[in-house]
Amino acid sequence: MNSEKESFRHKNNSKSLFYRISQFVGFLLGARFFVALLLTFALYVSTFFLFNQEESFRKFVFDFKVHGIIFCTVLSILAGGIINQFYDQEKDHIVKPFRTRLQNFTEQKYFLYAYLVLSIISLGVAFLISHRVFIFFIIYQFFMWFYSHKLSRILFINNLTFVSLTLYPFFGMMVYYETFSIKLFLMAIFLFLLLLCIDIVKDTLTKTADKAFGYITIPNYFTNKQAKSILISLLIVTMVVSMKLIIRTGISGFVGYYFSAGLFVLIICVYLLSDYSRKSKFFTLNILRLWIFVGIIAMLINGIEYKL
Repeated sequence: MNSEKESFRHKNNSKSLFYRISQFVGFLLGARFFVALLLTFALYVSTFFLFNQEESFRKFVFDFKVHGIIFCTVLSILAGGIINQFYDQEKDHIVKPFRTRLQNFTEQKYFLYAYLVLSIISLGVAFLISHRVFIFFIIYQFFMWFYSHKLSRILFINNLTFVSLTLYPFFGMMVYYETFSIKLFLMAIFLFLLLLCIDIVKDTLTKTADKAFGYITIPNYFTNKQAKSILISLLIVTMVVSMKLIIRTGISGFVGYYFSAGLFVLIICVYLLSDYSRKSKFFTLNILRLWIFVGIIAMLINGIEYKL
């Protein structure tokens, strides 16, 4: 009898542990934690090695204002991920069933509580830094909410807003360090176009669900041929910007190799999209995502060599 009770208690404890782990993983996925982690890494790399050309590593480590701004950015991104999944939960049931199943272990009200807490902490820290930083994050959080609530359903505006919000923190750090140059301008255009291509390719993979739930995107508004032409045209423009960056700025080191090799990567993507099958679009999406990560690593290696 005692052994049966112990067995029953053990099963309940195992179920409880599984439930808690599922809740935690579901929350991390709902808050886009891993995306926030990657953006944080990219923000630190670009801030120290691209925008901050004069400051030593020691000064950078003890520049608590910069760390505070990046901390506010991370919390805002997490809050934005939560509010986005709140508005997209019906569509996510179809396009992201596994993630949705994990998120269902946590009630939506707790996601909203987390959204409010993260937003308030972020704005509170921003206010302590300066009133300008506070205004910067008020605008950032408002547009992340407005994008999820309304703009994500409007043709062209959805893609442009999503990419702009992704780059908004990097623009903020560039303004903070007052680092303006042709090289940075061209790099920003290159990244903007690359992210835009990624977002449109992603929309092609969720075309049916987007149409069913009232999201007007390029793939479900235009014909397949027209959508393919738009994507290939954007990739060609991205190649032109990349060549302009190499020739005009004489960019060197690993970042130079990155942009040179990027021309071949983009040609491969154009070739894949000429087929326009689901498999080719999936490969293109992951190649472009991987290439952005490679760019961050290239900038890190280049920056370390320059600083040394």
